[in-house]
Amino acid sequence: MDGDVAAASAPGVRGVEAILHALQTMPLSPGVYRMIGEKGEVLYVGKARLLKRRVTSYTQLGKLPERLRRMVSETVTMEIVTTHTEAEALLLEANYIKRMKPRFNILLRDDKSYPWIVMSDGDAFPQIAKHRGKLVKGASYWGPFASAWAVNQTLNLLQRVFLLRSCSDAVFNARTRPCLLFQIKRCSAPCVGRIAPAEYAHLVEQARAFLSGQRNGLRDELVREMEAAAASLAFERAATIRDRIRGFAAMQDSSVINPASLEDADIVAIAQVAGQSCIQVFFIRGGRNNGNRAFFPVHARDEAPGEVLEAFLAQFYDDKPPPAQILLNCAIAEHELMADALGIKRGRKVEILVPQRGEKRAVVEHAETNAREAMERKMAESTAQAKLLDGVAALFGLDAAPRRIEIYDNSHIMGANAYGVMVVAGPEGFERRSYRKFGIRGPITPGDDFAMMREVLERRFSRALREREADENGADWPDIVLIDGGAGQYSAVRAILDELGVSDVTLVAIAKGPDRDAGREWFHVADRPAFQLPPRDPVLYYLQRLRDESHRFAISTHRAGRSKTLVKSELDEIPGVGAARKRALLNQFGSARGVRQAGLAELEATPGINRETARVVYGHFHPGWSGG
Repeated sequence: MDGDVAAASAPGVRGVEAILHALQTMPLSPGVYRMIGEKGEVLYVGKARLLKRRVTSYTQLGKLPERLRRMVSETVTMEIVTTHTEAEALLLEANYIKRMKPRFNILLRDDKSYPWIVMSDGDAFPQIAKHRGKLVKGASYWGPFASAWAVNQTLNLLQRVFLLRSCSDAVFNARTRPCLLFQIKRCSAPCVGRIAPAEYAHLVEQARAFLSGQRNGLRDELVREMEAAAASLAFERAATIRDRIRGFAAMQDSSVINPASLEDADIVAIAQVAGQSCIQVFFIRGGRNNGNRAFFPVHARDEAPGEVLEAFLAQFYDDKPPPAQILLNCAIAEHELMADALGIKRGRKVEILVPQRGEKRAVVEHAETNAREAMERKMAESTAQAKLLDGVAALFGLDAAPRRIEIYDNSHIMGANAYGVMVVAGPEGFERRSYRKFGIRGPITPGDDFAMMREVLERRFSRALREREADENGADWPDIVLIDGGAGQYSAVRAILDELGVSDVTLVAIAKGPDRDAGREWFHVADRPAFQLPPRDPVLYYLQRLRDESHRFAISTHRAGRSKTLVKSELDEIPGVGAARKRALLNQFGSARGVRQAGLAELEATPGINRETARVVYGHFHPGWSGG
């Protein structure tokens, strides 16, 4: 070890000394260690069955790959957390990596939540709906699904087969006649008594059995019900059941991968091309294919497929329950440890397999083909994107292709519900995680777009300048700022940036021609007369797409803000009625109008509303009432 240290560079020696210092008090027990850099940033997170033995290996620089030698050279201190078992350490390591995003680890960039199907428990007429976010008690969940499209398709088919309500409790309680879903045979209309509670409960039981994979006999049961209805001359009911059978057949046939031997499993396959990886995951739940999704983890070019796949599994299941089986296309080193850790996460045994033959091998090969094709598409898109960015650099006189382009826009109606937005694009296309919304605080004269843009840019760049001062490498600093407008907008924004001291950003204004003709845009930049590009220039199409994306995001942000304003209830004006009590009142009476028309005794009988609150609510709607 002494020879290794002596041969190391000065930064490497400093890192080794920091590790040796931490080893003095490090136990021989399972746990997680973090390498910390000079500015307090987490460089690397690892786990070990024996912490002291594992961390000691980092002091032998000559035996480490270049990536880890560089990591050790930047280490100034270490932190550890001990655990009871190595499996617990693996789960904690994955959680830390997802939260802290250390740059020397393999990183899964997966910031999207997954949709589920949820059915309310304890209701006389349970609701079935789509759910995103944290799973809570008091409901049953099935999933996850790979996309909103997959869950919406399944919900539509479930409505067709089982006729369960999908409306909210407030809408359900307020209805006086069936809605359109009843007319098109997607709901049994329990809201107005078109189905008996016992019959609806039978539909719920069938739906639960189907979603849980217990489909054997369900089709035969429906056929028997249809034949019995026809025999008793209840032809309308027989026709309804016939439609349900057709919907059931559609559910059976709608899957691309639907292997009979799999009930609850994830099929996970990796493909590597030119040092980059794509991992394809197919979700099989209840014997049904819930869709698939491609992931592109960030890692060093020399990482082996098994190492990438192992890191992916730990991080992927950090915030979601694993299924009973996970099928892989290549082996991972710590197979048994991963199975134990995921078993802890699930609360039951998890089996990890690398099938070699048969139906399971066929579906794994299908997933691997999808992963390879997705990787090839991404590389082709990246090549095309790189050419476009090179064209942008040449057009605006940049020394290199831009790494970050920020596009700004505003949206409002006569100054009301005013929002500014920032859209970001780069080598990987649109970076939606970096999009930002700015609710205009004002005071601003209605319709003053210049003032709105000033507020947005001041808020954006004041923060960016602070981040840049604290850590130049950590600041998200744009190469190009693109705005929609002509010479006037360009001059105004240039003055704002100059006031803020932002001088190393290329500002570009894009304006349509006199007839608002898309394709004949004028570009305004510094030290150059306004100019146009040839109508079929690929760089012109690219810049138009950037501007149009900012328009889309600004309009959708404005509409969402306006919708929140429009749905404000009269109940918001009642003192002492917060979100929980407002929900209780709406669940009981269906609308603010129903609450207004309710008597005092009805208000006092509402679950979640005490006598004092009921009197306050009643008094709000009856100003002349003395409270007697």
